[in-house]
Amino acid sequence: MGTPMTPPLAGSALGAWSLTSEDIRNIAFVSAGLVVFIVFLVASRVVAHLLGERLRHRGVRVDIVVLSRRVAYVVVIGIGVMAAFSFAFQTANVTLVGILLATVVAAFGVQELLQDYVSGYYILLERHIRVGDRIVLDGHTGDVVEVKLRVTLVRTDGGDLLVVPNSELFTKPVLVRAKGSPEAHAAKEAEGAKPSELQG
Repeated sequence: MGTPMTPPLAGSALGAWSLTSEDIRNIAFVSAGLVVFIVFLVASRVVAHLLGERLRHRGVRVDIVVLSRRVAYVVVIGIGVMAAFSFAFQTANVTLVGILLATVVAAFGVQELLQDYVSGYYILLERHIRVGDRIVLDGHTGDVVEVKLRVTLVRTDGGDLLVVPNSELFTKPVLVRAKGSPEAHAAKEAEGAKPSELQG
């Protein structure tokens, strides 16, 4: 008969499953990364709420308030994700790579488009140019009929619709006629005379 096999000792089994100091250190960093992400998740909601309330008190349009809250939420969450990965992987390279990638994306391909949207956001927020204003830009004169996030629509004296990228309004000098100026008064009289001319 062969030699009977002896069962492994309980101590040796526990020793095989014991955690090394390196394992404990890794778990601690992963846990810290999870805590950091939760903190940023809560902070994103708080920041979005406070920003929305502040914009509402300033009388900003509802769509701009919603957009601002979403942008703030996404930005804070994005920073939180990169910070959490930095803790989890015990390196700041993840954050640096994320920032570099975002910079490259913003610099190529969509730079002008983003510039139009960002400019439109500030135009709607600051409200220096509003619907009904009579403006002069690059030799074109007309009345603002709509301000969107990317473009502003201007009705010229000839009845044409001028589509102006918001980056143009944000980076170039724009003359906004006063409501009671002779030019604005003459434009209103011309608009009022058009129906009578058509009837005649």
